Amino acid sequence: MASRIEDYALIGNCASAGLVGKNGSIDWLTLPRFDSGACFAALLGNEDNGRWLIAPVDANPRVTRRYRDGTLILETEFRTPEGVAVLVDAMGRVGDEMHVLRLVRGVQGSVPMRMDLKLRFDYGSIVPWVTRLEDGRVRAIAGPNMVVVASPVEMRGEALATVADFTVHAGEEIPFSLVWRQSHLALPESPDVPARMAHLEESWRDWSSQHQVRGRYHEAVLRSLITLKALTDYETGGIVAAPTTSLPEAIGGPRNWDYRYCWLRDATLTLYALLHSGFTEEAKAWRNWLLRAVAGSPDQMQIMYGVAGERRLDEYEVPWLAGYEGSTPVRIGNAAAGQLQLDVYGEVLDLLYQARRSGLERREAGWDIEGLLTKHLADIWAEPDDGIWEVRGPRRQFTYSKVMAWVTLDRAIRTAEEFKTDYPVDQWRPLRDKIHEEVCRCGFSTKLNSFTQYYGSESLDASLLMVPLVGFLPPEDPRIKGTLAAIERDLLHDGFVKRYNTEETDDGLHGTEGAFLACSFWLADNYVLQGRMDDARTLFERLLALRNDVGLLSEEYDIAGKRLVGNFPQAFSHVGLVNTAHNLCMEEGPAAQRANGRKDS
Repeated sequence: MASRIEDYALIGNCASAGLVGKNGSIDWLTLPRFDSGACFAALLGNEDNGRWLIAPVDANPRVTRRYRDGTLILETEFRTPEGVAVLVDAMGRVGDEMHVLRLVRGVQGSVPMRMDLKLRFDYGSIVPWVTRLEDGRVRAIAGPNMVVVASPVEMRGEALATVADFTVHAGEEIPFSLVWRQSHLALPESPDVPARMAHLEESWRDWSSQHQVRGRYHEAVLRSLITLKALTDYETGGIVAAPTTSLPEAIGGPRNWDYRYCWLRDATLTLYALLHSGFTEEAKAWRNWLLRAVAGSPDQMQIMYGVAGERRLDEYEVPWLAGYEGSTPVRIGNAAAGQLQLDVYGEVLDLLYQARRSGLERREAGWDIEGLLTKHLADIWAEPDDGIWEVRGPRRQFTYSKVMAWVTLDRAIRTAEEFKTDYPVDQWRPLRDKIHEEVCRCGFSTKLNSFTQYYGSESLDASLLMVPLVGFLPPEDPRIKGTLAAIERDLLHDGFVKRYNTEETDDGLHGTEGAFLACSFWLADNYVLQGRMDDARTLFERLLALRNDVGLLSEEYDIAGKRLVGNFPQAFSHVGLVNTAHNLCMEEGPAAQRANGRKDS
């Protein structure tokens, strides 16, 4: 059985990623890409679906963990009656090779240890052909995948696994390495684990040193930024929403989705998180990834793409995996890629506008795409859509979607005014005003004194917290204050925000979900704009307390079960953490800057 979600830590190499449990087991690993078939999938099944355990023989060691400062190098300390040992985990890459590096270091006494390696390609379904090489290494091959495992300890086969028993003494270091390469290529050399780890530590710290924003939340912000960097593809600049699939939004329920893709809805907030933290190159890479991904006909723009901009994210289920704690189905791919979500047009236009305001160099392709997307949005804005949360039910006139349609036109007009582009702003200004008037008339309930999830409904939605954050109305507007009060009354549970009432949503799925952490950060941002700084800080620190022992957050929080749920770690949650910290610590943070120039009416 997999560990609790918060008992995992992330390792990665900016191309792929794995999750390591407190018990020393890598229960999830995809090679060579974030969206590749997992070769360790015990996270979504059991150890026979693949895992790599290195741990003391003692069944109940005392465990503490940490990342080395400014890095993604994980250290897990095991204390047993025999002594103390530390397991160091990291991932690297050299050319087309992917490396998993593990080092067992003796600290005190002599600790008996065990290694248990079960490689299962294609999400735990394929047992590879395993051979022992003349130099003592182990090679595993299945289809296009080849893995070579090396260690000075003697490894042996045992019941479709590769195992080893050894003892680590104080002052001793015992390395293990796993190298992935395409199976038709020559055998790879195995890395010098201590040397590679030293190189990775230096590289991570050089990168982290760019973070110059100091203050009360510096360490939490830096850990979130390192997590975002780990979820960024080093070649394309695309940032995946999470490195996992099908971790449930409610334990035992069917709301299990594949998040190993790049969502446009995260675009502007991600840009702000990077720019305000000093990571300009990553912000440029994210902007450029977006331009490449959405290039083409405007009517073909999707809400999400693969890490290289792939458009086909066909969804299917894998019945051989039992699901995390029995949460089925396990899904690969994401059919929501085919949904119509009008808000993404606003996200793209806002990102490109904010990038220019922040001084990123001009890209002619961006100017062309902006005009085409805005013209297309002007033609389709009145259509019902699927909404920001990808609800798999009927299309509706979602209020947030219309607000972001207004953002599309607003940012295009502001771009034309500030950067002298040749746009038909005389046509777009009346349409911008028309959308604004319609949203205020049709998306607002006088009964609730609040904006609602969709036109004519009496349902609330946490996306409405974005209305003042994108500058649609000023925070002091009575309609904004009424919406804030309604969300506090109906969607705020035990101090955390839920996206919407799932029982009121006709999506064909039953059950509830946890509190959505990004929305909870948005509420704190609203408090900042309202001048309610004590409330903002209290909520923010309540959210910080949900991080696990190494500073990671998932998508949601199960209030009743008091545990993290949803895909993990979740980029959107960490983006929210970074931006809210900046809102609290800067004179004019991302929330105030994004809302600058709003329409007061």
